[in-house]
Amino acid sequence: MFIGTYVHTLDNKGRLFIPARLREGLGDSFVLTKGLEGCLFGFSREEWARLEERLLKLPFTQPEVRAFTRLFFAGAAEVEVDRQGRILLPPYLREYAHLERDVVVLGVTNRVEFWSQEEWEAYQLKTQAVYEDLAAKLITLPPAT
Repeated sequence: MFIGTYVHTLDNKGRLFIPARLREGLGDSFVLTKGLEGCLFGFSREEWARLEERLLKLPFTQPEVRAFTRLFFAGAAEVEVDRQGRILLPPYLREYAHLERDVVVLGVTNRVEFWSQEEWEAYQLKTQAVYEDLAAKLITLPPAT
C-alpha cells in the first residue's frame, strides 16, 4: 500500500527522485501512464497486470471502453529506477501532467501519483471544501456500541 506526500524537483534532464518508501512497492521498474485530473499514475508491474486483467474483461465493443483503454495503454511507459533512485520521465508524460520543476509525489493505495505542484495545490483547494461531504457519502461506519 502506498501512502504519503513528497515533493521533489525535476532535474534539467527530466529525471525525478522516487522516495525510498515508494520505490520498495514500485520495484526497480514500473509502469507510468496518463492519470486522471491531469496527473500521472505509477503502478508496480504486479498492480499493472491486475489492472490490465480487469480492463480486458470490459466489452471492447463499447466505444467508451475502446477510447479509455486506447488512451490509457498508449500513454503508458515502462520506467526504470537508476542507482540514485531516479526515473526518467518521458517528455510526452511530462507535457501531459505539466511537470516542469516541482513535482508532488503521492502514495494513493495501489498507485503512486505525480502532480505538478501548482496543479496539486489547485486540486486540493477545490476538493478540500467537499472533503467532509465526500467522506459522509463514501464511508459508512458501523453503529457505535
